[in-house]
Amino acid sequence: MILCPLCPKGCILREGQTGACRARENVSGHIVPKGYGKLTSLALDPVEKKPLARFHPGSFILSAGSFGCNMSCFFCQNAVISFANGDDIPIRRMDPEELVRLAEDMTPRGNIGLAFTYNEPLLNHEYVRDCAVLLRERELKTVLVTNGCFNLAPLGDMLTLVDALNIDLKGFTSEWYARLGGDLETVKAFIIAAARSSHVELTTLVVPGENDSEDEIGAIASWIASVDPEIPLHLSRFFPRHKAAGYQNTDPAVLIRLCGIARGRLKHVYAGNI
Repeated sequence: MILCPLCPKGCILREGQTGACRARENVSGHIVPKGYGKLTSLALDPVEKKPLARFHPGSFILSAGSFGCNMSCFFCQNAVISFANGDDIPIRRMDPEELVRLAEDMTPRGNIGLAFTYNEPLLNHEYVRDCAVLLRERELKTVLVTNGCFNLAPLGDMLTLVDALNIDLKGFTSEWYARLGGDLETVKAFIIAAARSSHVELTTLVVPGENDSEDEIGAIASWIASVDPEIPLHLSRFFPRHKAAGYQNTDPAVLIRLCGIARGRLKHVYAGNI
């Protein structure tokens, strides 16, 4: 039996057992990523789609996804891959050199590097790191789209190799995070650490009746401002997905009003999915 230290779940895994994330496994007494070099999704996206509003706007980035997630959001937008275990979904194998070479080949089309996204990329942080080293050698960018619910020590110096992150800040109460299988304080610590070395933007998906009060959005904005008022915040409109069939779409008027509240504390606030 061995502890996986990567996230607050702290899964205790016997030989051959996979953690709750479905993406890390005990192999001969070592916790290893099941998804190393295994991709489920690959697309050239506008960088604004990550979303990153203030990082090389107008450019494109090759976006890669694998499988698994250490949270369990009932409204997951990418449940087909986030709740997969690698054996139940088509996989394309690409080692770091091959993926980085593909990104480099796409620079004539406006590509600036690689974004690790779609599922939770830090479950495969070893692969991300190996790619990031090669990307930096080629003067290309590394981007992460992550829930940020990870302990910092197991990541080592990886964040210093990342040029930009969009981090989900899913709300601002411990109770809401517990429902989603995460931990708010861990995410806050991750955001603070990432902002020291990289360009950081944050996204809050505004779920009607859950995290859409003016008080909560005000608290989110105030906390972000205490870290750095230049950090952009994306307030994103919710559409029911996965197991959220009983919910309504976010009212655009509500989203615009909440953006106005956040702008009282932050310099860069964006309404998304309108």
